[in-house]
Amino acid sequence: MYLTKHLPPARSAGKAEIVFTCPGDSSNGLECSPEGFWTIDPAGSRTTTPGRCKVYLSSYEGKLLRELSPEGTGPSGIASDGKTLWIGSTYSREIIRVDAQTGETIVKHFTPGAGVIYRMTTDPPPRPDLYAQKIREERGLPAPGGRGGRGGRGQPESGRAAATTGAPAPGTGAHELHLRDGKLWFVVPPARMVYRVDPEAWVVEKVIPTVGNRPHGIDFEGNYFWEADTNMGAFFKRDIETGEVVDHILIADGDPFPHGMGLHDGYIYWCSDVGGGKAPMCRVKISGGKMSSTRN
Repeated sequence: MYLTKHLPPARSAGKAEIVFTCPGDSSNGLECSPEGFWTIDPAGSRTTTPGRCKVYLSSYEGKLLRELSPEGTGPSGIASDGKTLWIGSTYSREIIRVDAQTGETIVKHFTPGAGVIYRMTTDPPPRPDLYAQKIREERGLPAPGGRGGRGGRGQPESGRAAATTGAPAPGTGAHELHLRDGKLWFVVPPARMVYRVDPEAWVVEKVIPTVGNRPHGIDFEGNYFWEADTNMGAFFKRDIETGEVVDHILIADGDPFPHGMGLHDGYIYWCSDVGGGKAPMCRVKISGGKMSSTRN
């Protein structure tokens, strides 16, 4: 497991730039595609049967280009291959492939490693998401359910099972997803793993332990991938073969913490699931930044 003390020294990318406000009520997944930003809005998806969410395609300037209503229950991730979208339907613990023009379901798969997020004695304390707290207070919104600042929204404390007999099984599945060279990569917080899957055979080909217990973003830069962790408020650059962490960027205190994440034109972009129609699209430059003694 990749303990914090074994990470390279953290560096600060400085104050995040808020590019625009994401469409919809909230934003919990992000894909940077040639067409623009794909974002996914989980609002209301856990009150419909089957779960229905909102997916938006926006230009890099923030202009809304397309809106879809595919299946997805509390979705936390989205990937695009140009013709279809892959949705991490977190609370049904499925990964759903849909048509990118109509939103109609093509196929569903159960998520490898789905279950309940757990903590370890080696985990650093979660950083408070001060930006999300401020927005919720301003909008009069309730705090996330469960122990959102530690395990994730709606997660039972300490992994306890539901108290009511016959209640739906607790737990979640995949968060962010990304396609690379025909393979589907995704992060699964309950398993604390990054998975690479053959999307046609649905066979797991590779697993890499995550840095923390709430990974919420993945995208690729050459022979490396970047992993975002919401509780740690950080991005980690990692070797695609070994998983070694070679770079470690901290988000500034008071800036939005990452949910969906993507790379585009030398920037890390991310959206933040704050609700109330106030979900920001943020970015920082990948290169540069100052070294920090915080959380080394």
